[in-house]
Amino acid sequence: MGLPSVTVLPLLIVVAAGIYYIYNEVLQFMSKSLVRNKVVVVSDAVSGVGTECANLFHKGGARLILCGTSWDKLESLYDSLTTDADPRETFAPKLVILDFSDIDSMEDVVAEVMECYGYVDVLICNSSMKLKAPVQSVSLELDRNIMDINYFGPSTLAKGVLPTMISRRSGHIILINSIQGRLAVPFRSSYAASKHAAQAFFDCLRAEVEEYGIVVSTISHTFINASEPPQVEEPVPKPNALAAFITSQLTHGVRPSVLANEIMQTVNRKRKEVVLAHPIPRVALYLRSLLPHFLFAVLAAGVKDSVLGEQMQ
Repeated sequence: MGLPSVTVLPLLIVVAAGIYYIYNEVLQFMSKSLVRNKVVVVSDAVSGVGTECANLFHKGGARLILCGTSWDKLESLYDSLTTDADPRETFAPKLVILDFSDIDSMEDVVAEVMECYGYVDVLICNSSMKLKAPVQSVSLELDRNIMDINYFGPSTLAKGVLPTMISRRSGHIILINSIQGRLAVPFRSSYAASKHAAQAFFDCLRAEVEEYGIVVSTISHTFINASEPPQVEEPVPKPNALAAFITSQLTHGVRPSVLANEIMQTVNRKRKEVVLAHPIPRVALYLRSLLPHFLFAVLAAGVKDSVLGEQMQ
């Protein structure tokens, strides 16, 4: 006797959900096994995303080299990772002080990183400095500081680990960039410029090192939202509703845990480029290429109406 037609659709949904659940479980299991024993460097392990990455890769059995600007925060992270950890399944992380704003120290930092295990399998460059200000109010010193942290620092660190990757013909370098490395938004001139520079550098690097079996990945995301969701306030009419809507979508952030999981998947699947954003920012990327004048007009109208100034927090 066949099943009643009314029960077929719910049954198919249940079966599909079960298959999807099993698929995700298998992927998570494989994720842990693929990073086991790998030497993984996190350039800013004390940030929200860096801490989430440290937890994921540590549980997966990676040999972590955790970097950051604060020794106290690194030690605190070390304690949280190693407390109750099974030494047969995990490795105690190595700690290295790294401050991209001090470019002159990078040679010593690279040497210290390489001394830990003699090589690096995965380099995760997730350090970043943000700034919101009109162009005319940003000093040259601040411009240079942002470029050091967002561009010169990651590129210098990548150059430092590259020789051993080339000699071993293996390695993975990941730049955690920003959607503004592909799409510039008003009042983010220095930040967007540094992210565009980093995007270009790692795109060039990807092509240059592919013959050595080295993978270079970029993950472009909207801003990191580590705070609690804000309370809903009564909407206030805006002079330019379209600009307000686009801007609100561009600033709709991703959680550190979500980005960390995406980084793990990028390592395992060797993805070369990932855009982690909601539909509206993705559409804006296409508009930038296909209808740039329209996008420019919308953003300019938003500035005139002070929509961007109010919402780009």
